[in-house]
Formats: sequence, structure tokens, C-alpha cells
Amino acid sequence: MVERVLELIGDALITGANVKLSSFGSFQVRSKNERIGRNPKTGEEVPILPRQVLVFKPSNVLKSKINKSMVSAGK
Repeated sequence: MVERVLELIGDALITGANVKLSSFGSFQVRSKNERIGRNPKTGEEVPILPRQVLVFKPSNVLKSKINKSMVSAGK
């Protein structure tokens, strides 16, 4: 069942739809433009091609639960 839900979320994201899971967060696909990057080993500048990236934004409910659990655990 979990695999099916993840498959449906993936299919929706592929079509360009945003996916919002109540009290959990939202997923969306964003486009990134081409830019110049640097090879950290050689220092050489290299172009980074335009691409799409998956972005997750946690809901305030999820953030609150995580912060409360961190405080109660003493972290």
C-alpha cells in the first residue's frame, strides 16, 4: 500500500502537479537555470546544465512536532 501511494505521488510530480500531504508537508518540482559551478578538486569552472529538482517543504505541524521532540529529548 505504501509503495502504491509513493507511486501515485511520483506520477503526480512527473506531470508537474504539486503534492500536499496534510500535517506532513508538500512536494513540488522546481526548474533550475544553467549556471557556472566550480570543480572543488581542480578549481576549474564548469557549466551546470538546467535541470528540475524535487523540493520538500515540511508543514508547520511537522516542524512543531520535531521541535517538541528535540526539546523533550534534551537535544
